[in-house]
Parts: sequence; structure tokens; C-alpha cells
Amino acid sequence: MSVVRYVPVAARLLLGTIFFVFGLNFFVPFLPQPPLEGAPMAFIGALFASGYVFPIVKATEVVAGLMLLGNRFVPLALALLAPLVVAIVGFHVVLAPSGLGLALAVLVLELFSAWSYREAYASMLKARVSPAVPRVSLRLTSRASVRT
Repeated sequence: MSVVRYVPVAARLLLGTIFFVFGLNFFVPFLPQPPLEGAPMAFIGALFASGYVFPIVKATEVVAGLMLLGNRFVPLALALLAPLVVAIVGFHVVLAPSGLGLALAVLVLELFSAWSYREAYASMLKARVSPAVPRVSLRLTSRASVRT
């Protein structure tokens, strides 16, 4: 029995746990928040001040985390989290380097998980595709053949 086949499952569960816990912490605070000053505080403050950006981001984290933990719609969850992961890494690279380790770990988990589910993204990565056209059969009948 190979342990390697469990690595994608472990990565999915770890990523799901991270996003579920940190997303839920916004709605039900149970983890201490590190103090922020300067530019990081201004950035987070602007997201809060908008009144809707942070709740949407955190709700997406909770829902996508649950999807990963429940092994349901995993490629969709990873696609929803991808821009958030990029924003998190960018935030820590530019504004708060002290949290860069966890941000890079999340990036690695996201990339590895996306690679594990790469077949689900194959159609999204085609340069040109045609829209699906439903096959509808229209039968034209003359008025004379229609009985009333």
C-alpha cells in the first residue's frame, strides 16, 4: 500500500481546514488577531470600510473550505480560492512579510491540489472552444395538417 496516493487527500484536507478555520474566525472570532500597523492596517481597514468585500471573501473561504473538507466540487473550490491565494501571497510579500511562510505553504497546497485535479481544468485551458449548441429539432407543419 503506497502512502503517496494519500498526499492529494492530505493536501486537500489541510487546505480546506486552513480556509474554513480562518474564514470562520471572521464571523465567530476565536483566534487572536496579530496587531497590524502602517500599510497592512490601512489595507485591511479599507477592506473592512467597504462594508462588503471582507464578508464576501471570508464567506467564500468558509464555503470553499467546506467543499474541500467534504470532497464535493473540489475543482470549483480550488478555482474560487485561487485569486484569494494570490492576494494573500501578494499581501505578505508587499505589506506583511512576517506571515509569508504560511502564505507560501497555502500557495504550494493550492498549486499541488490544482495539479492533482488537472483533468477537471483541461477544457478551461483550451485556446479555442465552441459553445455547446443544444440539438433542437424544429418540425414545420402546415396549418392544413394540424387538427383542431
